[in-house]
Amino acid sequence: MSNGKNFSGVDLFSGAGGLSLGAEWAGIDVQYAVELDKSASLTYKKNHSSSLVLNEDIARLDKNSFPNLDNLFILFGGPPCQGFSTSNQKTRNNSNPKNRLYLEFLRLVHELKPVWVVIENVQGIYNFDNGKIVRKIVDDLNSCGYRSKKTILNSVDFGVPQKRKRFILVANRHNIDFEFPQGNPSFVSVGDAISDLPELQNGDMKEECNYIDCKLSNYMKLMRGKSNMARQNYVSKNSELVIKRYAYIGQGENWKSIPKELMTNYKDMARCHSGIYKRLNNNEPSVVISNYRKNMLIHPTQDRGLSVREAARLQSFPDDYIFEGSISEIQQQIGNAVPPLLSKVIFSRILEYE
Repeated sequence: MSNGKNFSGVDLFSGAGGLSLGAEWAGIDVQYAVELDKSASLTYKKNHSSSLVLNEDIARLDKNSFPNLDNLFILFGGPPCQGFSTSNQKTRNNSNPKNRLYLEFLRLVHELKPVWVVIENVQGIYNFDNGKIVRKIVDDLNSCGYRSKKTILNSVDFGVPQKRKRFILVANRHNIDFEFPQGNPSFVSVGDAISDLPELQNGDMKEECNYIDCKLSNYMKLMRGKSNMARQNYVSKNSELVIKRYAYIGQGENWKSIPKELMTNYKDMARCHSGIYKRLNNNEPSVVISNYRKNMLIHPTQDRGLSVREAARLQSFPDDYIFEGSISEIQQQIGNAVPPLLSKVIFSRILEYE
């Protein structure tokens, strides 16, 4: 990486700031972020004080919305992905208006003319509509002088304690044949990630707790940084029936371990997703942290849902990263985020070409 360069960045559809955090760790100066959701934009502002956050509809923005932004180095972001996700069968079609937001991203590529472009999305976008969306993105970028490479990366291969596959496209105007970073076959387990966090009860809303005294893994040390307390130990309050169900589920097991007489409110058990009522395994990476409240993800050893801080750890957000909004809004922000450690690897690789 060359010294003395200004690696300026703009984050579109920034959410809580997972992509931006990784970019900053790599050495990118993220000058602007765009996020329509109010609580997510407040989280971003809380943790990225040097960036200007535009809490706006991207369709209302143009190059004049980003003053003093000359010679933009990199434009990046993840257009809302619910419409492309294979887990969303109800609106996974071309009539979903969110499926068109990538066009707004491409419009700003044309207007801002960054040197590099990074687009992140769910794995499902790769084959959505027989691959037409991805081909359109690549063709559009090619038409304005960008050379693109695309792949699927699994977060677990890059130090994140979670199996989470993401579509990544990297494009540049240098005509560089970009090569994606290679992952590491070793993994960080759930136990390595959260075993030092406090014991909690169903419905706890504890702002600060002491860490548990234990042998710290390298990942725990990384996430703690200079923090001396665990913050935002918020746990959704589930009904007594739900907590009773949890007791029957062993590590790595799901709803199938629950006695049928406790599941009578489910009309068709055959349609239950394998991720429902999933208890995490301390010795394995986590399953995908998406809407972990709705999916009833269970703590490995305690009969309760995951706390905000535990979910943030499993996404590789450090302990000093504070989320704004209601607990449900925070849970959604964490679930939607790009793991910062994965983000850092991608941006670091890009800077190796400069």
